[in-house]
Amino acid sequence: MRTFIFACIHNAGRSQISAALFNQLVDPALAQAISAGTQPAAHVHPVVVDAMREVGIDLSNAKPQKLTAGLAKNAEMLVTMGCGDECPYLPGLRRDDWPLSDPKGQGIETVRQTRDEIKRRILQLLAQEHLSTKPSPASVSR
Repeated sequence: MRTFIFACIHNAGRSQISAALFNQLVDPALAQAISAGTQPAAHVHPVVVDAMREVGIDLSNAKPQKLTAGLAKNAEMLVTMGCGDECPYLPGLRRDDWPLSDPKGQGIETVRQTRDEIKRRILQLLAQEHLSTKPSPASVSR
């Protein structure tokens, strides 16, 4: 099982969207995603929950968690999103950074754009990593 970690500062927006879309799209027999943050928030941003509900993903019970070496122990790649120097160096992990705007305080239209950009990047990542996707449910495409 290949594990990918998506991390941002509060684990309340971009990283939650990324892990959820990755897990919805990838063949679960091949890979999984985890999301985490350097300073986890108390909950996922409500506008993110709303935007993800539109594509059939329920993040209402998702809990932000701290990015730790233990969490990343068996992962092979870390994708960071705006945490800059706050994202710790985790030995052995390949790393990529996606410069995405933070959905915190944004309206639903902006969060939809971020969600759709993340989906595009996830599909590109899956292709680069030679990971099969599940058949795309109608709810994923807007």
